[in-house]
Amino acid sequence: MTEPTNTQLQPMPDDWHRALAVVAHPDDLEYGCSAAIAAWTDGGREVAYVLATRGEAGIDTLEPEQCGPLREREQRASAAVVGVSAVEFLDHRDGVVEYGTALRRDIAAAIRRHRPELLITLNHRDTWGGVAWNTPDHVAVGRATLDAAGDAGNRWIFPELVEEGLQPWNGVRWVAVAGSASPTHAVDATPGLERAVRSLLEHRTYIEALTDEDPETHVREFLARSANATGERFGGRPAVSFELFSR
Repeated sequence: MTEPTNTQLQPMPDDWHRALAVVAHPDDLEYGCSAAIAAWTDGGREVAYVLATRGEAGIDTLEPEQCGPLREREQRASAAVVGVSAVEFLDHRDGVVEYGTALRRDIAAAIRRHRPELLITLNHRDTWGGVAWNTPDHVAVGRATLDAAGDAGNRWIFPELVEEGLQPWNGVRWVAVAGSASPTHAVDATPGLERAVRSLLEHRTYIEALTDEDPETHVREFLARSANATGERFGGRPAVSFELFSR
């Protein structure tokens, strides 16, 4: 059941040190929650990114062989703007990511490598608030991330990971879903909003293919509109929202 729109959002937990963000494509985090990530890294927390694909099918005018490396470079530059240096790609095919044990295994392995307390992903539901249809990649990766949080702690689900030197990690305490239509928590976006703008602008090739607007105008208006709308439920401060699942 969707929460009433006037329900106030709670502050995100802050008693953690390491987070891992797992999403489908380059730019998913920048359109979603990089202002929060900037604030977290400023506070001395460690955040790493894992992307299921390189976004190689995302630009109609570029062949995947050209597009994938370009979008990888843009993603690494984008992450650096908000203080993230660890960026990994799982090399699933963009546009046809399949939910299943292979994807869960790859994400569970990443969780064991990075050993986060907070796991972050993107909206795993069929729609964006019942208004726009979500992409299969987002649904598959979001759902698999929620499941892999448990898989990572169970040595008997993917026993081959132990043979690869990845011991079980049962330390994920929360999974935070960005872009949810049913958010429960939020982070003040004010300290990180300008870097969120610069971070998204690093995806310039993709943005220029996406819109005829000036890239900076597009980025600033999108992020400000989203942060201000969320802020109406967070004490009037621009904010980034999450649906938080405890483990």
